[in-house]
Amino acid sequence: MGRRVVITGIGIWSCLGNDVETVTKSLHSGKSGIVLDQSRLEYGFRSGLTGKVDKPVLKGLLDRRQRANMSEEAEYAYMASRQAFDAAGIDDAYLLNNEIGCIFGNDSTAKAVIDGYNVMEEKHDSELVGSGAIFQSMNSTVNMNLCSIFHLRGVNFSVSAACASGSHSIGLGYMMIKQGLQDVVLCGGAQETNMYGMFAFDAIRTFSLRHDSPEKASRPFDRDRDGLIPSGGAAALVLEDYEHAKARGANILCEVIGYGFSSNGGGISQPSHEGSALAMKRALADAGVTPDDIDYVNAHATSTPQGDMYEAKALASLFEGKKALISSTKSMTGHECWMAGASEIVYSIIMMQNNFVAPNINFENPDEDSARLNIAKETTERKLNYILSNSFGFGGTNSALVIKKI
Repeated sequence: MGRRVVITGIGIWSCLGNDVETVTKSLHSGKSGIVLDQSRLEYGFRSGLTGKVDKPVLKGLLDRRQRANMSEEAEYAYMASRQAFDAAGIDDAYLLNNEIGCIFGNDSTAKAVIDGYNVMEEKHDSELVGSGAIFQSMNSTVNMNLCSIFHLRGVNFSVSAACASGSHSIGLGYMMIKQGLQDVVLCGGAQETNMYGMFAFDAIRTFSLRHDSPEKASRPFDRDRDGLIPSGGAAALVLEDYEHAKARGANILCEVIGYGFSSNGGGISQPSHEGSALAMKRALADAGVTPDDIDYVNAHATSTPQGDMYEAKALASLFEGKKALISSTKSMTGHECWMAGASEIVYSIIMMQNNFVAPNINFENPDEDSARLNIAKETTERKLNYILSNSFGFGGTNSALVIKKI
């Protein structure tokens, strides 16, 4: 069976807020974090919609050398990780005297690469790019910075799996601890929010064009959805062996009991209800529960016509007629991309801790597939013992996680 794996700390930096308390209020009230960024339209984007994420102020928290090595997403991840360690009761002394691993999801570092390119184009002198550029531009930028800053000496790697990156990072941390390879692992996901990482998505007409009402643009499962909205930030979670957490008197938030994964094996951008359902079935089987046990599903649903349709089919095959409420927090956040799988576990834990289901805002008219689902249109007060969270990504990668209230 392996060891039990619990979550003892969470941290969040997103368009819904920069701490757990603020994000809790946003989730409960159904507040949207989506805005219209006029500069994107001026730059040549079809869509100017994005999640508004505050830039962290790191001066006074980190020295100049440390700040110079950090990409945008690493900055977000640092702020979220500070919160997670604090919530877990892990201080500097503990970090220095105990081994902790780090597995983070991240799948782009566009701004750092383009900034370096622009310096070269103007100055034609590589030494002027700066010594921190290499650490900002590598895909492992989040892990290398966090492990250096927090003195982490355990497992250390990034998960690059498109929009399932953050979820897979938690799944892999769960497996490491379950198998006895680590006692504590910092897991999460991070996503840059600058426009440079997003113009390729805009080019393939992925984004909503509902500029007149940004807060209503993200419409997962709604018949009139017209595309997703890019967003980002970072989410961090401290995963820990249950006995280890008990021994040090940690506050246990919930238990990770299931991880499921699959690959669609089809077109590079083609969703699959079979692949999605398989990941969910594997997570449920790993957890030793059935669809009847699940109280809430945090759906991947991004507000794209095709993606939502295939996930609705997969969800209906398991949950049609069951008690589980379903919503997509992306209706409020937009699509947080590489961080989404981690942030949505954080959002799910917040709901579990506070006994409510956040609404799938902007769900006004179901289509033939979403009509089969028990979608929460409004905030619903409910005790949540078992939650399933889905994350799917380009290339057909699928991840599903099950958490349990303790």
